[in-house]
Amino acid sequence: MIRFHNVRWQNFLSSGNAWTEIELDRSPNTLVIGENGAGKSTMLDALCFSLFGRPFRKINIPQLVNSVNQKGLQCEVNFTIGSSKYQVIRGEKPKKFEIYKDGNLLNQTASRREYQTHLEQNILKLNYNSFTQIVILGSSTFIPFMQLPAHLRRDIIEDLLDIKIFTTMNALLKERLADNKLKVTDVKNALLVEDEKLNVHENYIHEIETKNRERIANLMSEIEKSESSISRLEISIESSNKKIKELQESITDEESVHKKLQDILKIESKFDDKTKKYNREIKFFQDNDHCPTCDQDIDTTIKNAKIEQGKHKVQEVAAALDKLQTELDKENQRLLDIGEVNKEIQEYLTKVTDDNNQISSLNQYIKQIRGSIDTEVSDSTDLKAENKKLKDMKKAIATLEKKRKEHINEKELLDVAYEMLRDKGIKTQIVRQYIPVMNKLVNKYLAAMEFFVSFELDENFEETIKSRHRDKFSYSSFSEGEKMRIDLSLLLTWRSIAKMKN
Repeated sequence: MIRFHNVRWQNFLSSGNAWTEIELDRSPNTLVIGENGAGKSTMLDALCFSLFGRPFRKINIPQLVNSVNQKGLQCEVNFTIGSSKYQVIRGEKPKKFEIYKDGNLLNQTASRREYQTHLEQNILKLNYNSFTQIVILGSSTFIPFMQLPAHLRRDIIEDLLDIKIFTTMNALLKERLADNKLKVTDVKNALLVEDEKLNVHENYIHEIETKNRERIANLMSEIEKSESSISRLEISIESSNKKIKELQESITDEESVHKKLQDILKIESKFDDKTKKYNREIKFFQDNDHCPTCDQDIDTTIKNAKIEQGKHKVQEVAAALDKLQTELDKENQRLLDIGEVNKEIQEYLTKVTDDNNQISSLNQYIKQIRGSIDTEVSDSTDLKAENKKLKDMKKAIATLEKKRKEHINEKELLDVAYEMLRDKGIKTQIVRQYIPVMNKLVNKYLAAMEFFVSFELDENFEETIKSRHRDKFSYSSFSEGEKMRIDLSLLLTWRSIAKMKN
């Protein structure tokens, strides 16, 4: 049970920076009186704001801050639940929200909303609506129980009887149901995938068994074709090498021809030098009658003899050059013939190279085919391993099927629990136990107020009101004064039930 000790505030509504404090535990009952505007309603606003972050009256949060100071709003409330002492501090400008238990600040790592939820659900065990229906009653914003919609009536009674735990459990159960549904779907999808994999693997094994030999035979045929081509190329290479040898033997004189040509060119150069020398001597004797060396006249007979002698020598050199040119032409022709042979040899060498490249490519191709054959043989050899994989897949499917059944069984249990925890389940059974007590108390307080009617609430909190003459009425059938008596009776009943429950 909650026992309030005091509530205090500053910079709240019309209150200034000085603290205003109301002691609530000085005596069993405390009466607060004062003129209009003295701050009686402010106390209720401060109490509600401290606990729930909203005032009792319909006032916006920014309007709660003192209009003069415009900052430093802070409200505090101290209370005891059982043996634990609590203090709640809440402020604006700057924002502040702290909960102390036995002088220790509770963990503030959660968000403000989660912190507020912890205060309402785990400490007060009352929300704002229940608090303003059961704990405090004000004339400004109070909505009587009978004027509340059905779901809010149920919320208040659930808070009062501390059975909202079943609502929380139901919410968690819904999460479990959603998680279970997801698991069932995941297992179902996994089963479909495994079934498809199983079918694919079975087809794969069948393909290995039926087509393996045919593929190996085709590959062996390719090897035979390639080896036949290699044999033909090797014969061609052998023939080309034989022809190259013959051609090379036909030009063994290539080096001597080159040497002979060089010798002829050297001799030709010497003959050219002699011809130039003889022509200079002839020209000298033709152009000169006086010797510049001995400074004597040259005899005409000697001069003519020298000229004739020089011309004769020039003719002899020219004849030798003609013979030499004939020999040079012969050797050049031989060199051209050797060039043609070398060209033919090069063509055969190119052909040999091409044939060798083809043989290398074919050998590489044969190697690849043999690798493919090894793979095929390995696949055939590993058929036992593939069958083992198939067996493992079937085991996996059996495991998934077992999980699916487990999840379905779990869903059946969760469905039963859901039926128990929904509004028509356990909560209704508990409410049914309290309904007679509630009705008895309400009628007791109505009689004390000299309002003699039979008032009954059902488990849906719909009223049935009968007069002495057993005429049936509803709450709206009565006058405002009579409604007030019903409202007060219900308020006193809720407090009595809360006291009994605690």
